[in-house]
Amino acid sequence: MSKQRLRLAENRLAQQGAGRGKPVSQILLDHGTVAPRVMLGALAESARIKQPVANVIAAEGIAQRHDILAAQAERHGAMPVLCKERPPDPAVQALLPASFCLKHAVLPWMRIGDTLVLATARPDDFDDVMEQAPDTLGPVMMAVTLEEDIHAAISQSHGAALARAAETWRPPSDSCRDINQSTTRTKSLGVGALLLVFALLWLYPAVLFAAALGLALISLVAAQGLKVVAFLASRKQAPLSGPPALPEHPPTVSVLVPLFRESEIASTLVQRLSRLDYPRSLLDVVLVLEAGDAQTKEVIAKTALPPWFRVIEVPDGPIMTKPRALNYALHFTKGDIIGVYDAEDAPAPDQIGRVVDHFSRAPPDVACLQGILDFYNPMANWLSRCFAIEYASWFRVVLPGLSRLGLAVPLGGTTLFFRRQALVDLHGWDAHNVTEDADLGILLARRGYRTELIASVTREEANNRFWPWIKQRSRWLKGYAITWWVHSRRPLALWRDLGPKKFLGMQVLFVTTIVQFTLAPLLWSFWLVLFGLPHPLDAYLGPTSIAVLTALFLGAEAVAILIGIAAVSRSPHERLIPWVPTLFAYFPLGTFAIYKGLFEMLTNRAFYWDKTTHGTSQPDSPDIHPNSGRPW
Repeated sequence: MSKQRLRLAENRLAQQGAGRGKPVSQILLDHGTVAPRVMLGALAESARIKQPVANVIAAEGIAQRHDILAAQAERHGAMPVLCKERPPDPAVQALLPASFCLKHAVLPWMRIGDTLVLATARPDDFDDVMEQAPDTLGPVMMAVTLEEDIHAAISQSHGAALARAAETWRPPSDSCRDINQSTTRTKSLGVGALLLVFALLWLYPAVLFAAALGLALISLVAAQGLKVVAFLASRKQAPLSGPPALPEHPPTVSVLVPLFRESEIASTLVQRLSRLDYPRSLLDVVLVLEAGDAQTKEVIAKTALPPWFRVIEVPDGPIMTKPRALNYALHFTKGDIIGVYDAEDAPAPDQIGRVVDHFSRAPPDVACLQGILDFYNPMANWLSRCFAIEYASWFRVVLPGLSRLGLAVPLGGTTLFFRRQALVDLHGWDAHNVTEDADLGILLARRGYRTELIASVTREEANNRFWPWIKQRSRWLKGYAITWWVHSRRPLALWRDLGPKKFLGMQVLFVTTIVQFTLAPLLWSFWLVLFGLPHPLDAYLGPTSIAVLTALFLGAEAVAILIGIAAVSRSPHERLIPWVPTLFAYFPLGTFAIYKGLFEMLTNRAFYWDKTTHGTSQPDSPDIHPNSGRPW
């Protein structure tokens, strides 16, 4: 449609106000909505971050959104429309695709005669949007509305379809959704393998035991070797100094926070995220709720949300997973950078600024930044102490080392930040994978992107109760097994995508994790030797061989202890160092967890998401906020 045609429709139907053409700031001043001194500060901030002053006023809560909407309507001579007062006509909504409406914050609202009233939440961009709209719309008149009303209308009319699309956005080749659909050939191979194992167990149990033990030892050596190499490649992060430097045109950052049955933590989460110091008009925090989660919705409804927070509800569906919710909510975001936090997270206040600073200086192939995760309750009990040591080893040694070695980095599930376009190119997350983070990290590497770690830290709650820990870890390990299967089922394609070094690194990381926890009981047999008891293979290997294998086992344990000590020394938890040797009693819990996960896979519950309950353990020191303390 030509601009002349658009203007004719506007001139004929739009209301002509005295404030038409005036800046929104002047209209708000004229109406006495904003005091001059406050407006001066808003204009200065608008110039600093290159954002419309209306966005600044709304995000900072200087004026009510309805007052800003009225001022925008007056400036543009447009009609203000709101869902509560004048709901959009469902008959005209199909004139534009939902994706176009979400991208440009517009919605066909109604017809007045032959003229389509097209509502927008960004009136300053309306002419540019019309240049991209189809000519089939006919005469168009601009109206102004709230973006939340556009989202609510699209959720009502297209929510079910968008939810189904979120489940299958990933192409089948990059998804695990067919894992339960075994072919006759696959079933035959599986049955044959089981029969072979049972035959060996019946006829040659010692041979089977020796073969499994050898596989476990090889896995142990390979895993510890990778950790040593990662440790040598990593280096201690220097404490962050000075505020982050924002680029000339800082981007909008959308942060997705999926919540499910989080009534105990939801209000605390709002308090913690409110401490983020990135410009409010550039920060878009989206609380992602499941439509059927009444308890969390009730808590959020009673919580006073800052103006830069919003809520997106995900319609019910056949699966209810975090990645499905993320895929759905992603289409309702507007940020050039997409972040992910968990419900119990307490990020450093300057974290978003540091992410933006890092991305502005990084080459385009750096598509993801992973922050460091730590705990605010490491001293709660023995389990939380060991969990904190494990996290320190993973996020302060292993992942930084993998990144510097140029290997694929399996992501953590939170404090993740992506370039939006890269995330869209990959079709988001695999909605069926219960460790969507690790899977996405491998897919990023396969598509030529890189992940880097940043020194900014998010503290979260350590899962410090036995059975909830088992349930959480079983989901993680089950997801690791599924992720390995998804990417390794076409090994030649994986080799081509990753190259030899990354391919081998990925195999060592995933296979050794799965094998070690699965076959750990065989490795425990070496404790018999240390206590002077006979080993099951004494009759076959002899004392020298048994002694060598025992030394190998103990050497691997020593490596784990040394890396744990080095990792804890890089964290603010040096007092945990005496607890590092007790990890020998901590990691066997993972064996119970992996058997639970494998049982779920065998019983067609591969997509079952065992929910972790948050809000059961408070910070170690109640008078200290989780983000305070010494530099990270």
